[in-house]
Amino acid sequence: MPGDAARASVVRWPDAAGQARAGEWPGSGGEAEGSGGETQRDVFGARMPGSVGRWAAGGSDVAFGAREPGGPGTSFVAPSLSVAPSGDAALAPGGPVTPLGDQGTPAAGPVTPLRATSAATSVSTPGATAPSTPHPVRPLVPEPPATPHPEDPPTDLADLPPAHPWYHSALWPALGLAGALALWAYAVRHTDVGKLDDFGLVTALHPTFWIALVVLTAGFWSTLAGPRRRHPAWAPAYVVGLLVVERATQAVLYPTPLYAWAWKHDAVIDHLLTSGRLQSADVLGDMAVYDQWPGFFAAQAALVRLLGVDSAAHFMAWWPLVSSLMLLLPLLLIYRTFTEDRRLVWTAVWLFCVGNWVGQDYFSPQSVAFALHLGVLAVVLRRYAAPRTSDPRAPDDRPRAAVWTVVLTLFVTAIVITHQLTPGMLVISLAALFLARRYRDKVPVVTTVALFLAWCLTAALPFLSATMPDMLRSVGDIGGNVETGYGATPTGTGAIVTSWVARLLSASVILLAALGVWRQPVLRHRAFPLLLLALAPLPMFAASSYGSEMIFRVLMFMLPGAAFFAAAALLPQVRTLTANELNPRTRGRRYVWLPLAALLAGTLAFVPSYSGKDRISYFPPAEVRLVQEVFDRAPDGSLVVAADRNYPLAYADYWRVDHYWFLDDAREHVERILASPAATLASDMSAVDPPARAYLVLSQGQYADSEMNGLLTKAQLDHIRAAVAASPLFERVAANDAGVAYVLKETAR
Repeated sequence: MPGDAARASVVRWPDAAGQARAGEWPGSGGEAEGSGGETQRDVFGARMPGSVGRWAAGGSDVAFGAREPGGPGTSFVAPSLSVAPSGDAALAPGGPVTPLGDQGTPAAGPVTPLRATSAATSVSTPGATAPSTPHPVRPLVPEPPATPHPEDPPTDLADLPPAHPWYHSALWPALGLAGALALWAYAVRHTDVGKLDDFGLVTALHPTFWIALVVLTAGFWSTLAGPRRRHPAWAPAYVVGLLVVERATQAVLYPTPLYAWAWKHDAVIDHLLTSGRLQSADVLGDMAVYDQWPGFFAAQAALVRLLGVDSAAHFMAWWPLVSSLMLLLPLLLIYRTFTEDRRLVWTAVWLFCVGNWVGQDYFSPQSVAFALHLGVLAVVLRRYAAPRTSDPRAPDDRPRAAVWTVVLTLFVTAIVITHQLTPGMLVISLAALFLARRYRDKVPVVTTVALFLAWCLTAALPFLSATMPDMLRSVGDIGGNVETGYGATPTGTGAIVTSWVARLLSASVILLAALGVWRQPVLRHRAFPLLLLALAPLPMFAASSYGSEMIFRVLMFMLPGAAFFAAAALLPQVRTLTANELNPRTRGRRYVWLPLAALLAGTLAFVPSYSGKDRISYFPPAEVRLVQEVFDRAPDGSLVVAADRNYPLAYADYWRVDHYWFLDDAREHVERILASPAATLASDMSAVDPPARAYLVLSQGQYADSEMNGLLTKAQLDHIRAAVAASPLFERVAANDAGVAYVLKETAR
C-alpha cells in the first residue's frame, strides 16, 4: 500500500461455521493473483482467469476464490469492503461475503476460505498452471490487540454494530422528507405571484421555501453518507421530492401555464384536432414546420381526445414535472452501466436535476425527444457493448439482439418524427461511441442515420429546402452561434443577476466534471464512454445557432455525462462495479460537509436560474381572457399585431388568422413606429381585406419581455399605447388590468 510497501493487507471473512477467518496478502502496491480454470471479477468487473482471485492495492475491486482439491470451483466477491489507512482491507457493515457461481449468480453452499500457505509457496490450484510471477501468501501471524482509531473501519465481524429494527433506520429519513415537503406546502400556500419583479419567482417565494430546500438536500445527503446505512429506497424518494419542489411549484402557484412557446404548441395541437390532417406551407406558411415533425403533437392530440378536455392547456402546466420524471429511468440505466456505487449514482442524478435549468422540460417536442435520446443511449451502452472475451461455448445471443434492435428502431423513429435537432445530436453521440473499442456494433449508428436521412429527404424536405441556405451560412461560425445564445441584453438588476447565476451554475457543474475526470482515474477508464457522450455535443456549436438556442441545447445534452463526473469529484474514491476505492488521504469530515455544501449551493442556485424570468413567462388569467376575446371577434383572414410574441395564445387560430410582431422588424422600422406610432401602425395594418379586421394587442407579457431583454422600455411602450388610444384611426375593443386591444377602423384603410 502507499507509504508502506512491505505491509501486508489483511482480509477477514466468515467460514462455513460462521467463524471469522483471515488471510494475508503482500501489500507491495501490486497484486496477489492465482491461476487456474476458474474465473474471477477483475478491477473493472470483467471475468478474469484464476481460481484464487485478486487483491489490487489501491484499486477498485477485492475478489477471492477457492477450489477444493478435485472439487468444483467457487468464486465470490466482497461488495462491502473498505481499506483502512494502514492498508488493511476488511468487511464494512452491511453483511457477509456473497458467494458467486461461475456465471456471477449466487452459489449454493458455504463459502470455502482460501488456505494460507508458507511464505515460499505460491497460491495455486490443482491442475492449473502457475503464474509467471508468483505472489507469496503468508499465514496470518497473531498481533497484539491495539486500541482502534475512532475513524478506522471494523476489522472483524465482532466489531460490526448491532442491528436495529427497520423503523429505527427509517425514522430520520422519513422525518426529513416529510418535513421538507410540509415546509414546501406551507411556502406555496403563502406565496403571492400577483406582482412579480425582475427577479421572477425568487423574491416572491415565502422564506420557508428555501428552508425546505435546505432540509431536503441535507436529508438526501444523510441517506448516502450517514453513519448508518439507509434503505436504498430513500435516495430515489428524496430525488422525486426534489423534482416535486423544483418542477411542481410553478404549476401549483400559477393559475395559467407558463411560456409563450407552450401556448404555441397548444395551438399546433388545436390545429391538428381542427383540421384532422397535416398540411403544407401553402396553407400554413412558416407554421407548416410543425406538421413536418408531428410526432409530439399527434400524441398530445390523442391524449386530449382521451382525457376529454378542450385543449392541452388543461395539463401542460404539469409537463415539466412529468418530463423530468421520464428522465430518471434512462439516467439510472446509464449510470449503473458504469458503477454500482449508489452514492455516485444518486448524487449524479441530483446534480443533473439541479443543473438542468435551461427550460427544455416544458410542454415541447424537445422534452420527449431528450428522454428518448437518453433511452437509446441506455440501450446501446448496456446491450451493444462488444464482449470482452470470445467464448465459443457462449449461448447464441442473436434472438435477444434482434429484440433490442427492434426497441432501438422504435425509439429512433419516435425521435426522428418528433424533433429536428435531437436526431443530429444522437448521430454524433453514437458515432463517438462507435469510435470506442467496446462499441463496434454498427447497428445503432447505421439505423439512426438511415431513419434520419429518410425523414429529411421525404416529410421534412420542404422545410430543409427553404432553410438550408441560412444553415450553411452559419456552419463554422462558432463565435456567432454561441453569441446569439446570449444575444439579448438583459436590463435591470434582477435580469442580470439571475442570468449570471444560471451561467455560474452550468460552469460549476462542468468544472466539477473536469475535476472528477482528473481525480478518479479508475472511474475515468471505466466510464470513458460516458465521457465521450459528455463531449460529443460540442461540435454542434459549429453547425448552427438553432434560433439562438444552440448553447442551451449543447449544455443540456452534455449534462448527463457532466453530472456523473461532477458527482465523482464530490465523493471520495468511488466504486466502479464491486469494491470500494477508498483513499486514506481523502477521508475525513471534509468529505461529509464539502459535498453537502456543493449540493446545497447547486440546489439553491437552481431556483433563480429556472424561475428568475417568470415575470416574462407568466401570463395572468386576465391577459388570457383579453387575447381570447380578440380571437373570438376576429373573422377569418384577420391580422393580429403585437410588439412581440410573448403573450398567451399568440399563435391561436394561425391557420385562419395572420400574426405580425413589429419588434421582429429592422431597427429602422421600429424607430419609425416610435416616432409616429398610430400612423405607422395603421399603414402596416391597412392591407387586410374586408370582412377581415386588423387588431393591435399590447399586454403585460410583451411589456415584461421587452423591458427585461432590452428591446423597448416601459416608457416607449406606454408612448405607443397612448398614441394609438388618442388616434381616430383606432377603436378600443377590449381592456383589463393585463392589457388593451384596439381594432383599426374601416375608414382608416
